[in-house]
Amino acid sequence: MSVTHAGKWKALAAGVSALLVGLTLPTVAATPAAATTTAYDDTYYANAIGKTGTALKGSLHTIIKSQTKISYSAVWEALKVTDQDPNNSGNVVLLYSGISRSKSLNGGDVGDWNREHTWAQSHGDFGTSAGPGTDLHHLRPEDVQVNSIRGNKDFDNGGSSFTNSGGSLTDSNSFEPRDAVKGDVARMILYMAVRYEGDDSWPDLEPNDAVTNGSVRYHGRLSVLKQWNDEDPPSASETRRNELIYSTYQHNRNPFIDHPEWVEAIW
Repeated sequence: MSVTHAGKWKALAAGVSALLVGLTLPTVAATPAAATTTAYDDTYYANAIGKTGTALKGSLHTIIKSQTKISYSAVWEALKVTDQDPNNSGNVVLLYSGISRSKSLNGGDVGDWNREHTWAQSHGDFGTSAGPGTDLHHLRPEDVQVNSIRGNKDFDNGGSSFTNSGGSLTDSNSFEPRDAVKGDVARMILYMAVRYEGDDSWPDLEPNDAVTNGSVRYHGRLSVLKQWNDEDPPSASETRRNELIYSTYQHNRNPFIDHPEWVEAIW
């Protein structure tokens, strides 16, 4: 390259460098939760719209804390409505296995379905008393044996299949639900973490990123739950279920079904 051309390139490079130095990059800030559905935004969620982080979580807690509590025995009949098979009104669809089973086969024997606490009872020791132990937003019908296999394990990816798994997997310390309900599970767990904050005689339930929670008041794994929420958005059956619990039973909603983007806005 000639001296003349080299000088021109140096001058051009210096000019570009000066221009870049003068540029100011925009500040990166958390984006407030934006509405993806407006059905309840002007009424039920009015005090939450536009908030993010702890402010959003606190506002949602105040909103959904107001609920009608039902007994544990009443959960049987409620699940026959909220989890009814859309293709067979005499059956319910089991959460992890995806099996359609007769509503009349509810109980504790092999071949029956029972009441699965998605947020395991031992993760907070809340039992089956009216409150978190009977909250329909995390109670689902499941095969007795599958329910036992899940036990109180935290949620995570990985593991092996088992009888009536429907695609769900498990290992020594975690449980992975089938793909079709991964988002459902995430939104149920995170609902519980917002609804129960330790201010109404129940433990403060919180998500964390562990799979060794055992009998403490935490449930994991948060990073995986967030991924499942993104990958498996609310389905028509999940939305229907939320409406039924709101209109017929508890009169509160799972905000993460209405606004799945609020998961990222809080966590």
